[in-house]
Amino acid sequence: MAQETPSRGDDDEIVVTAQKREENLQNVPISIQALGTRKLDQLNVTNFEDFSKLLPSVSFQSSQPGVTTVYMRGVASGGDGNHSGSLPSVGVYLDEQPVTTIGGTLDIHVYDIARIESLAGPQGTLYGASSQAGTIRIITNKPSTAGFEGRVDGEINSVKSGDIGGRLEGMVNLPISEMAALRVVGWYQHNAGYIDNVAGTRSFLPTPGGITVDNDEFVKKNFNDSEVYGGRAALKVDLDDNWTVTPTVLYQKQTSHGTFAQDPRVGDLQVQRFYPDNRSDRFIQAALTIEGKLGNFDVTYAGAYLDRKAYQINDYTDYAEAYDKLYETSGGLAGYFYLEDNAGNDIDPRQFIIGTDHFRKMSQEFRVASPQDERFRVVAGLFYQRQSNAIHQDYMVPGLADLMSVNGRPGTLWLTEQKRVDKDYAAFGEASFDILPNLTLTGGGRYFKYDNSLIGFFGFGRNPAGPPFNGAGSSRTGVAGCYTTTGAILRDNPGGTLLPAAVDGSPCTNLADFVDGKLVPKRTKDDGFTHKLNLTWKPTEDLMTYATWSRGFRPGGINRRASVGSYAADFLTNYELGIKSTLADGAVRLNAAIYQQDWKKFQFSFLGENSFTEIHNGPNARIRGIEADINVRPTEGLTITAAASYTDAKTRNNLCKIDDPTFSCTGPDVAAPAGTRLPITPKFNANATLRYAFPVGSGEMHFQSVIAHRSSATADIRVEQATDLGRISGSTTVDFAVGYDFGKYSLEMFLENAFDERAELARFSNCGQCNTRVQILVNRPQTIGLRAGTKF
Repeated sequence: MAQETPSRGDDDEIVVTAQKREENLQNVPISIQALGTRKLDQLNVTNFEDFSKLLPSVSFQSSQPGVTTVYMRGVASGGDGNHSGSLPSVGVYLDEQPVTTIGGTLDIHVYDIARIESLAGPQGTLYGASSQAGTIRIITNKPSTAGFEGRVDGEINSVKSGDIGGRLEGMVNLPISEMAALRVVGWYQHNAGYIDNVAGTRSFLPTPGGITVDNDEFVKKNFNDSEVYGGRAALKVDLDDNWTVTPTVLYQKQTSHGTFAQDPRVGDLQVQRFYPDNRSDRFIQAALTIEGKLGNFDVTYAGAYLDRKAYQINDYTDYAEAYDKLYETSGGLAGYFYLEDNAGNDIDPRQFIIGTDHFRKMSQEFRVASPQDERFRVVAGLFYQRQSNAIHQDYMVPGLADLMSVNGRPGTLWLTEQKRVDKDYAAFGEASFDILPNLTLTGGGRYFKYDNSLIGFFGFGRNPAGPPFNGAGSSRTGVAGCYTTTGAILRDNPGGTLLPAAVDGSPCTNLADFVDGKLVPKRTKDDGFTHKLNLTWKPTEDLMTYATWSRGFRPGGINRRASVGSYAADFLTNYELGIKSTLADGAVRLNAAIYQQDWKKFQFSFLGENSFTEIHNGPNARIRGIEADINVRPTEGLTITAAASYTDAKTRNNLCKIDDPTFSCTGPDVAAPAGTRLPITPKFNANATLRYAFPVGSGEMHFQSVIAHRSSATADIRVEQATDLGRISGSTTVDFAVGYDFGKYSLEMFLENAFDERAELARFSNCGQCNTRVQILVNRPQTIGLRAGTKF
């Protein structure tokens, strides 16, 4: 754990386990930032968005709480986070266990956390497939037999142009005996809404005589409120002097209402939504860590099981509006589609989506480490992971005729009902040898094998008496592509008998392989090897330099549109030089790294036909950058910290609209020419914190300010779509706080986003043709509040 000096108000020394050994941060030869216990408390960090703005190498893509994809060092092609999309390129760990899921990052509430470690660059040797671009580790405070302790913290806040929010958190550490202790943590947080759903109408062709609808029943101020509650418990049992067993359990539920993006066509912090928007995200993880010694070797087993259920309902009116315009020459949706009721009358063409995901993840790792003080040191282990997702997406048009709906599901225009399974196996190891007392060579490798599969149904229904076959008039997608008993699809064998559905809830199966009279999941599998080579030179106790050559990967997978082939693994090779220094008798700590990364045939996700996500392997990209952080203590009580990154990420070949493995397309077939900037990540990202603490009476007062700046970025790698969406604008936010600590109590007033900056976090549209109605995810408006806490 971090060793703290309260009078200075920051972590003097941070011990990290980035290389799966305990080491001083300044002795770890990788680019790593660590936020210790005290700093997390001082900066009021409670969730991913809070700590990501303090990590300049980290960027993210999000639409609402719980739906976030993390990127590091510009390794981003956009369009990620879909439940049937690419696996993440950044791994997230809670203690020893990976908690990265197919659908994005768990937004774990941050409280009673020992530290957060951000490891930039490929960590494929020790952390595997989902750490292609980096790893974020959330390390909890562990149970202690040293004595009883507890704390309670609370907050109330008011959001400008919004409502009142607040939170209550607490923890207790309870020694049970000299060999066992229990630590229990709990939290509840209510986040005030600040987006207004204002009155509006939508009109659909033909005009006159079409349909006009309003959203009067859904108009509401500050409708994007959310709440999160949960708890964490850990039991630590020392079996003897060498062996410790630590079972833990984590539970969290997050619910949100409304949308968290504004529509610039409507107004500041305003949207017009025509159906409810709600999301519920519940997860529970049980984990077990066993640590001990066999002779002089440290032995660790880490296993976990994660169960995550998400339910979401979203207004999809933008889709109807966009496609009504697209088919204008045919009379809009009324003229091109067959959106009718059972009596043959035209109906309101608006849609909403009901989506559920059920993620399950089991991971197990066993590793051994030789004594750390030996000249030759080894860490080696085995890893296995299985994760699955039961996918349900129901695109509803209320009142749609039974024969125009998906078979057996009246009112459903389109249905996705699929099961995805991703399995990973690995053997890994790193060895370090001290060539000289101050010169160390480290080499590492990881043999990996993945086996990913997908099976189920997607698409429209099929009216046996058609045409029209369904509300969209499609004769190809959906039930038409389902397998019959002969192995032929229904479209090619109209009189055939459909095989039973492979996934419950679907009418039949059109995403599978027909083998020996049975349907089996579509699969893609491969194996390979990633490497790491590092040379570290430490000329003095306070100065270290290093050079690293490392490689990371991300597994391939299956596209959920059966007519689109699978996509292959992509690889990232990193070349890095870094320096870590402690100057002025410890008053200054300066770390920096410069790197180049080559990203080969990167996986690229986009909304294709019917706004259906497709994943392809794109061209190569080159990423160059520099990152640095500094911690300065010029006088007693004054601490200044700053961190910054510069990222230059560009494609090296043309990104094509057509399937061209040579990427030599020209003219209108080019989606993005060579030299196009990769999206999402700003070129420049920086933050600075100033904190001054001084004694007042029997306590200590502090003043604090945090400044965070990011330059602009593109929202999409494709030039046409990026132009339609507009740039993600650059922004600078400033926070202030003043507080007083006395005895076991603390009190603080704060002003976050003091100048009410509309910092744009993401730009997106709700469908592939909806770019004329851009959604802009913005930060929380100016917020003022009061925090109080006590320790006992």
